[in-house]
Amino acid sequence: MTSIILALPSVREEHVKGILGKKVGMTQLFDPSGAVVPVTVIEAGPCYVTQVKTSDTDGYNAVQIGFEEVAERKITKGEMGHLRKAGAPALRHLQEVRLDDMPQYTLGDVLKADLFGEGEVVDVTGTSKGRGFAGAVKRHNFRGGPKTHGQSDRHRAPGSRGAGTTPGRTYPGAKGPGQMGNHQVTVQNLKIALVDPERNLIAIKGAVPGPRNGLVFIHSATKA
Repeated sequence: MTSIILALPSVREEHVKGILGKKVGMTQLFDPSGAVVPVTVIEAGPCYVTQVKTSDTDGYNAVQIGFEEVAERKITKGEMGHLRKAGAPALRHLQEVRLDDMPQYTLGDVLKADLFGEGEVVDVTGTSKGRGFAGAVKRHNFRGGPKTHGQSDRHRAPGSRGAGTTPGRTYPGAKGPGQMGNHQVTVQNLKIALVDPERNLIAIKGAVPGPRNGLVFIHSATKA
């Protein structure tokens, strides 16, 4: 079991909701007027409530949810003991959702796709596709160097990054080659176009970060 690093932003809302899911892929729907709506399909849940925290016992209100059943041999005995207390099976991912009010959940509750409804606005957090070590042209959309006047090796070079003797160094944070992708990304204010509770599917208008089968976290919109 891995405690994922998708951190829920601070949401000041009375009824915060969140569910873990797996990105299935993209497709399209048609609205009542016949217009094409591009959507991302996410297999949301089922998620088990594995821990309930309150301000009296822990200093803040939150619930911990688990997603994706796995064989018990793939997690540690300590982790399995934690899940057994909640009456939950072996789960690969855990995520904590902070709440402003006292949690209304109990251990062992199951959250499904119908936690959200069509038309709701949500934020989706995931890990972007990793592109490895990339040059400045691909990573930051630099235009590249001139392709004439003898510049045969400058086509994809970033060029100068600073002055000379003063300051005599490159300031930190300058754009250049380096690791591209594989970062946590949150896309805000996406609209839910369709909810299929029977198959635990949620269709969200637009694109969400990550590859197919990538883990995503759907939660209440921060700035809706």
